[in-house]
Amino acid sequence: MSNETPGLRESKKRETRQLISDHATRLFMAQGFEATTIAEIADAARVAKKTVTNYFPRKEDMALDHQDAFAASLADTVAARRGGESALTALRRAFDADVAARNPVAGFAGANFSRMVDASPTLSACLRGLHDRREEELARALAEATGASPEDIAPRTAAALLTAAHRVLFQRIQQLTLAGRTNDEIARVVAEEADTAFALLEPALADYAVA
Repeated sequence: MSNETPGLRESKKRETRQLISDHATRLFMAQGFEATTIAEIADAARVAKKTVTNYFPRKEDMALDHQDAFAASLADTVAARRGGESALTALRRAFDADVAARNPVAGFAGANFSRMVDASPTLSACLRGLHDRREEELARALAEATGASPEDIAPRTAAALLTAAHRVLFQRIQQLTLAGRTNDEIARVVAEEADTAFALLEPALADYAVA
């Protein structure tokens, strides 16, 4: 039997997972996602191929390894909104904070990473799926916040509108990153464009899902 405590085992698992992800991302950026094999990743991380696939059943999970945090981000913001704050206001405040922090979840992932995703049909499709997941999770959070049925059209429509704004702004950050703009330049541009994007939602959602 192992003398390791459960906490130590979990810590080692997290370290191994991060090691594999780091080596995989480095290889993806250097030679392309589709061109990189599981065997190459395993060799770089000095683990068995089976270890790689045990931690990451899909190859794209190694490149986009914060999928759950991304998908839950808008729903979590709504759930944690302040008293008297609408869902729109809370999401706008959170987006401003993400831009100020240059948060990768908002799109500030760096030029090499952005090029890697843009060049890969698989990763681009996976990212679109993550945006869809984020919309679904937000719709559930809005239904809970307003006491509506999950099948009600109102929270689903509100989620579609709110995630559309975030999707456009995310894509704008990616576009500016690929154009060679610095994060500081991107933040200034996107902060102004976010004013326009969120203002367009005010007439419909200013008083929706107020805590």
